[in-house]
Amino acid sequence: MGEECLICKAPLEYLKEDIEMECELCHKKEMSKTRCQNGHYVCNACHMQGIDSLMGMCLQEMSGNPIEILNKMMAMPFCHMHGPEHHIMVGMALLTAYKNCGGKLDFEKALIEMYRRGQSVPGGACGFWGACGAGISTGMFLSIVTESTPLGRENFGLSHKMTARALDAIGEIGGPRCCKRDSYLSILQAITFVKENLGIEMEQSRIVCSHSSENNQCLGKKCPFFEKKKKTVDSYVAS
Repeated sequence: MGEECLICKAPLEYLKEDIEMECELCHKKEMSKTRCQNGHYVCNACHMQGIDSLMGMCLQEMSGNPIEILNKMMAMPFCHMHGPEHHIMVGMALLTAYKNCGGKLDFEKALIEMYRRGQSVPGGACGFWGACGAGISTGMFLSIVTESTPLGRENFGLSHKMTARALDAIGEIGGPRCCKRDSYLSILQAITFVKENLGIEMEQSRIVCSHSSENNQCLGKKCPFFEKKKKTVDSYVAS
């Protein structure tokens, strides 16, 4: 089966309380609930090493399909089966497709802001916060394109509704976590939400997951994107 610990491939374990841990790669010490069964800990920054290459990719990307863009990101060397990199990737894929489908925004500035915001959502948020970072990333995307702030009105509400819709779709499937599944679910909800509320129609395509063999906790046939089901994407887009 696929990876768990980036150091030794042992399964991860989640503690009841935060303890001080030292990253095996950069030796930074910080509080966390997550380590592998052999005691190894890798911080979020080291887990996402190389993700800054997304900026160049997005600036050159011509596709208006955020699913297609997300799949390209998932194939890049920095992207693991699970991890906080997905909290950035979902929003960046949406920003790129939104711009390529006619959405108006300062694109480079928006990508930088998405990168900054996405980094603030730690790994494990799905289980510890009750809010998957992939779902939160859709709200960040919406707040960026509508220029929402804490004092916003309609855009403030839209950003929250976007996040809620993504998290509701994730919650309907349930756990255990799968960063690929939750990213796809979030993207699909965002495509529909943006069309309904902003009038920008991003492209979409069939999703058949190619990562199930890498995921020790794959739901198999219970996942809407499991490779043997091969249903069309339309079945999983909010009405």
